[in-house]
Amino acid sequence: MNAMTIYEKRLAQVRRKFAVWGVEGIYISSPENRRWLSGFSGSAGAILVTQEQAWLATDFRYWEQAEAQAPTFTLYQEQHTQKLLETAVQGNIPVRIGIEAQSTTLADYAKLTALDHITLVPLNATLEPLRAYKSRDELAKIRAAAAITDKAMAQFPQIAHPGISEQAAAWELEKVMRDAGAEAMAFDVIVASGTNAAHPHHHPGERTLHVGDPIIVDMGAQVAGYKSDMTRSFFLGEPDEQFWSVYNLVLAAQTAVIQQTQPGMSCQTVDAIARDMITNAGHGEHFGHSLGHSLGLCIHEQPFLSQFPRGEIHHIETGMVVTVEPGVYIPGWGGVRIEDLVLVTDSGLEPISQCPKESIIAIDV
Repeated sequence: MNAMTIYEKRLAQVRRKFAVWGVEGIYISSPENRRWLSGFSGSAGAILVTQEQAWLATDFRYWEQAEAQAPTFTLYQEQHTQKLLETAVQGNIPVRIGIEAQSTTLADYAKLTALDHITLVPLNATLEPLRAYKSRDELAKIRAAAAITDKAMAQFPQIAHPGISEQAAAWELEKVMRDAGAEAMAFDVIVASGTNAAHPHHHPGERTLHVGDPIIVDMGAQVAGYKSDMTRSFFLGEPDEQFWSVYNLVLAAQTAVIQQTQPGMSCQTVDAIARDMITNAGHGEHFGHSLGHSLGLCIHEQPFLSQFPRGEIHHIETGMVVTVEPGVYIPGWGGVRIEDLVLVTDSGLEPISQCPKESIIAIDV
């Protein structure tokens, strides 16, 4: 007997959840869940899964692509994918169908509720908790994306110089990642210099780099749909005492997390390892975001390493991939963030990101 494909295994996982969700089928329309469950990467489509069948609806533009990427599914060609439910679920027997509460628009919900004999069951989390555990194939894609990001980040000291704008530096980094094989950016490249480095998600602008600037660079590549994420902090010229003080604190906090975290720990406990160190050093008010998050087909996925419970996953387990990204941001001065991707293993956290955090910080001018 042939072994089950990864998509057949995922369908089986989803069907085992029907009893928990109280449904007889599930309707999936979000691009990331659709791709994870079927392999189909087109930008338009919907999936309906029952205990007996699995349908993928898409339009003429993606028909051949769907045939090639989703052989496990019965294909249904329709421009208005909501009609898949009407066609597939026929008869007068009432059927309870789960839908994605977080990604179903009000307009789509209105169309779906108009269908006879179907009761919609909004679900706050459908496939996201299943997606938290990465397969070997997923890990290989994430590692490939991370390796491209490593390569680009290592070149930033050659890209950065007095007079180059944040925008231009970001574009140079994107070109390096594209040339190295990235199909897309995981998100817009962040280059934040000087006082802009106090803004965690600064959008690169026309400001030019100057000697004496702290610089935060945050970026990630995408390979076969899967994303990476890494941040490094630099100083243009010889770092001053304040920069080294903040930098060494952030690095020590990140190192402590990577060394002390074990599978089974709560996300809040992991966050507290770094947050307590930074708070005790007098910078608690300057660390205003969560410690980290998972990623994959989305740049932000569950679990979230946060001081506040978020989502449905509150502990980290073997097979998950998360970021560890403490930061300190001081208005009027700048900031420091250091971020690595790590894999949760039976023995702790295994770094995926490989770009140095110590030897390339000071940029010669």
